[in-house]
Amino acid sequence: MFNKEFSFELITQDDKARLGKIFTKRGIIDTPAFMPVGTQGTVKGIFTDDLLKTNTQIILGNTYHLLLRPGAKILSNFKGLHNFMNWNRPILTDSGGYQIMSLSKFNKIDLKLGAIFNSHIDGKKIILSPEKSIQVQKSINSDIIMVLDECPKLTKDKKILSNAIDTSTKWAKRSKIEFGNNKSKGLFGIAQGGLYKDLRVESIEKLIEINFNGYAMGGLAVGEKQSDMFQILNETTDYLPKNKPRYLMGVGTPSDILGAVNEGIDMFDCVMPTRSGRTGLAFTWGGKVNLKNSRYQNEESPLDENCKVRDLNKYSKSYLNHLIKSNEMMASMLISLHNIYFYQQFMREIRSSIKNGTFKSFYKKYIKLFD
Repeated sequence: MFNKEFSFELITQDDKARLGKIFTKRGIIDTPAFMPVGTQGTVKGIFTDDLLKTNTQIILGNTYHLLLRPGAKILSNFKGLHNFMNWNRPILTDSGGYQIMSLSKFNKIDLKLGAIFNSHIDGKKIILSPEKSIQVQKSINSDIIMVLDECPKLTKDKKILSNAIDTSTKWAKRSKIEFGNNKSKGLFGIAQGGLYKDLRVESIEKLIEINFNGYAMGGLAVGEKQSDMFQILNETTDYLPKNKPRYLMGVGTPSDILGAVNEGIDMFDCVMPTRSGRTGLAFTWGGKVNLKNSRYQNEESPLDENCKVRDLNKYSKSYLNHLIKSNEMMASMLISLHNIYFYQQFMREIRSSIKNGTFKSFYKKYIKLFD
């Protein structure tokens, strides 16, 4: 079932954990949902068809990086990223706000102009204004578009955080105007405020006044303790509209996700599954498995005997250990694919537990497993 208009349905709750569906013109997204990260138009090391086989319903692309390469003109020629990368399901694009923080040595903030970058590739000057960010995301043909925000580094300085809220709110208003009245796509606002409840609530309330299709929590998973992240979510998610999706940006490990679902979050993205896969770290129902470890040299069992995607259940831990030690690229590809598969199975079981009213027992069973 595809919808011409973007919408969200909250189906049920188990305490604060929420089960829902996001409807887009390219398909339904079951929530809580995990979005593999395809920063530059590819989820690293994973074939598009294999992503579909893992039951991935939506992926994330990045406005800043896609603006640099291949560029808005090429993406427009292909009528968007979907055609360019052969992906027919929904795409959410970050606005470039995270790069304002992560590439801070290459940019400066101008409230009127936006973020002024010197490209980390060739040094070329790039002005990413709120309007430009929306325009690029439209050329990408994203199904869910994020407003440009200022994402500060981890700090206790309330003045820095308050200034970021002011900047982000002004940019959010400009982003909304540039977005226009496009009902087929979703536009999400991004709340800032660090680990302070009063600042978070202030940011959320200002965004609600502007009125977005969904709301994201930004400026978390930037170095704070996991317990601090959970605490601020516990204190603030109830201020978010109940009838719209809630997105925690850049999160995370399975325990990060589980803890955030417990506080009422619906959507997640992270490079963790593929980045870990490239270093030989696998996520399984028994916890993390470091396949570099010599203890797996003679281990005949697979990572998951039930995973038939690319016949992953036919590859032993011994073989994967051998590939890693031989520096074969196949190791990264197989382990990354396994990790995406596991994450999507993990999300499916989370959804099932919420539906059945057993989320708390699921939470208690797995919350410490991936520490």
